[in-house]
Amino acid sequence: MGSVAVIVRVMPESPDVNLDELKKALKQKLPGIQDMREEPIGFGLKAIKLAAVVNDAGGETDAIERLLNTIPGVERAEIIEVTLT
Repeated sequence: MGSVAVIVRVMPESPDVNLDELKKALKQKLPGIQDMREEPIGFGLKAIKLAAVVNDAGGETDAIERLLNTIPGVERAEIIEVTLT
């Protein structure tokens, strides 16, 4: 079984969400995170774009989305790219 790199965009619930706290929560829930950046969306709202290396087992990407969507302050987490490592 190999690994894949997953790029995820995490949208906070509002511009008032503390992004530093949200980043800490993301790192705790998904230990395979390799990189994390803020991405301006508009009207003061910033998304967090992260890259993580995970197993390429079936359903792993769906599980990641479900897991990240349970974090308080997350409006929506969506996978935008999956590549082989």
